Amino acid sequence: MKVSLKWLSEYVDVPSDTKAFCDRLDLTGTGVEAVEKTGAALDGVVVGHVLACEQHPDSDHMHVVEVDVGVGEPVQIVCGAPNIAAGIKVPVATVGAVLPGDLKIKKSKLRGVPSCGMCCSQRELGMGGDHAGIWILPEDAPVGMPIADFAQLADTVLDLEITPNRPDCLSMVGMAREVGAMYRTDYESPLGRMAGKLALDASSAPVDETVKITIEDAARCPRYTARVIRGVKVGPSPDWMVERLAAIGQRSINNIVDVTNYILFLFGQPLHAFDLDKLKNADGLAHIVVRAAAEGERLTTLDGEDRALTPDMTVISTPERGAVALAGVMGGLDTEVTDGTVDILLEAATFEPGRTSRTSRNLGLFSESSMRYERGVDDHGIEERSAAAAALMVEVAGGMVSAAARNGAGIVDEWPAPSTAPDLRFRIPRFCAMMGADIPRADIEDILRRLGCAVADDAAGNADILAVTAPTFRPDLEREIDLYEEVLRLWGMDRIPATLPGPGRVGTRSRMEHVMDTVNDVMRASGLNETMTYSFAEPGDLDRLRMPHEGLGEPVELINPLNADQSVMRQSIVPGLLRSVAYNQSRGVKNVQLYEAGAVFFAAEGRKQPKERRRLAGVLAGAMGDAGWNAAPAPFDFFDGKGVVESLARELALPKLRFKPLSAEEAPHLQPGRAAAVLSGGTELGWVGELHPLAVDAYQADAPVVAFELDVEALAKASRPARDYRDVPTFPAVSMDVAFVVDEGIAHEKLVQCMTSAGGKLLEDVRLFDVYRDEARVGVGKKSMAYALTYRASDRTLTSEEVDKAHARLVKKVSAATGAEVRA
Repeated sequence: MKVSLKWLSEYVDVPSDTKAFCDRLDLTGTGVEAVEKTGAALDGVVVGHVLACEQHPDSDHMHVVEVDVGVGEPVQIVCGAPNIAAGIKVPVATVGAVLPGDLKIKKSKLRGVPSCGMCCSQRELGMGGDHAGIWILPEDAPVGMPIADFAQLADTVLDLEITPNRPDCLSMVGMAREVGAMYRTDYESPLGRMAGKLALDASSAPVDETVKITIEDAARCPRYTARVIRGVKVGPSPDWMVERLAAIGQRSINNIVDVTNYILFLFGQPLHAFDLDKLKNADGLAHIVVRAAAEGERLTTLDGEDRALTPDMTVISTPERGAVALAGVMGGLDTEVTDGTVDILLEAATFEPGRTSRTSRNLGLFSESSMRYERGVDDHGIEERSAAAAALMVEVAGGMVSAAARNGAGIVDEWPAPSTAPDLRFRIPRFCAMMGADIPRADIEDILRRLGCAVADDAAGNADILAVTAPTFRPDLEREIDLYEEVLRLWGMDRIPATLPGPGRVGTRSRMEHVMDTVNDVMRASGLNETMTYSFAEPGDLDRLRMPHEGLGEPVELINPLNADQSVMRQSIVPGLLRSVAYNQSRGVKNVQLYEAGAVFFAAEGRKQPKERRRLAGVLAGAMGDAGWNAAPAPFDFFDGKGVVESLARELALPKLRFKPLSAEEAPHLQPGRAAAVLSGGTELGWVGELHPLAVDAYQADAPVVAFELDVEALAKASRPARDYRDVPTFPAVSMDVAFVVDEGIAHEKLVQCMTSAGGKLLEDVRLFDVYRDEARVGVGKKSMAYALTYRASDRTLTSEEVDKAHARLVKKVSAATGAEVRA
């Protein structure tokens, strides 16, 4: 949203230091995207005095004029405006000026006559819609003065990023309230003054006998009001209004439409002006019906596009004409205000935000009104904002506002579903403990009141509790914690003293935060780069990955997906990472190592909210480095992924880490023989392996790709707060080798478990250094696995007898448990 500081300063004191003001806005959550100095676009445009005007020798509609621009000799300009004449003062764009629309003024010849400039209309200067002739300035306009100074166009305009939860800031008055709360100063709203100017005409047909309103669904339209202004004269808007709208990037159209835009930007209330005569039936009644669009119904909107409507859209209609406007988005062409319009029906309403947003996006039709409706327009106070608009229309376009026969208020008002303001508690000690600062009660109350909240003492008499009623124009203030956030951001987060985390301190970090710090450190140390992919997914992602659905439950479907490819919430992070691999590989980046920690979602039967789990996933594609002159790096394989998981387990001090081989039936998304479940004791943490080539190909990536996915909550639960540390050994070790001949089905893990159990405290290390297969020497279906064993005692030097005895016991127990043979 663009905010004119010149306009804003009429309602609140704006700091003179623009940079400091912008920094303060950023700190309070309102991002400043750009700062623009207006009037700079009109550099080179000055006030000129027409000294002479003669007919062009080769044209019957152009004139050759001599114009004094206040510098040097008068300049000769060829002008085609019908109202050009000697003695008048006009805006002159001198040679070198650049007008709105990137129109560059150069020396030229028009039908053989040299022209050194351009006499300008208001529209050519971007200051209005009048293009009928030259803009004739007052006689006292100083010759040579820059037109920006003469028209008082010098202004500073901020382009602000208003977050979707702050619809109240999408107006000048809303921003004045926000600035007042930021600097703890009063602001003034012109609403009461403007609405108080409304005068009703009791002599004309009452508005409630001219207009009837029917709302078929209160959820679509909580409130709809209408006023009638009779006898208006549609024409140009006054200069002050054109200037205000131009400062925030709005082109003047006519006085009626400009008033609706002015009120929109001033109070954040979208309005629509209909030509009343185009809505009336044969009996002179305009029956407004707010309803769902019929299937296949069509409407030509103000932009001239014929649009097909669906029942999900809400329309403003009459029984005779059908749909005449898209509720909250855009009016219809057939009922627009034209130069011949005499009577106006002024609409001020609220519409369902979600439906307005879907309508706007489905039709690709975005407007300032739809942006505000989809964020939420306050249904309270509409009658005042409508009164202010009607009074302003009478001021700039003439006419009278019709009274009402029954209530005398001059408005037809249907309000079937009023919103209610939430009543909240503000526990001051809890707030101060959470924020880590003792913020005075007086400051808390002052900030809340300046934001529009009603603040009172607790009904039970507790001095540490405030009773707060949030204003209806702040739909984001629903809970006590929302009030905490408001007070903190305006009191100043930069004023919170820094404290170190620790037991008993405010801000003690959770176990999960410590675990995630370790996860991030290990992943980066292992060469993986953190990334972030969409939480939205395609419905067939798991099928494309060949990952089994058993135990996952149904996917969580989105009610309003951005597109068909992102219509469910993800159940695995790996598909998103595979897309990132494919994206990089298609652009020549062959070595890709990525990881992501994020949420996955599962539909939970019988629960409104889906289940959510935090997962850690990683992918490794290509190799760790590029080929060199003396070596080609080996491509990633299963053991690289396993090594990353082992590094993480070591740093988290996971007990009894083991890898259980997964069959093709258990993990069809992984390569058979290169896949394993990751366990800590009896707890399954996740899986690691090489992705199946068909799964990789389905995502248009190049195999091999090694991946893993672990449950972060399970990691945190299994991890130990600190690892056990041992002194550096001072007594020598004894190394012995042993080769076991076992069946092919006996896994390395099984042998290691048996040796560790049998070796007891003396067995320090077990390392596999050879696997040998030979049917002639070893046997059919057999393999020889050779291990290096290290024996050591922490308190003495072992004797050969002790080592031999321990080794013999180990061999005997392993052989008994696995059927292994020891061969020389």
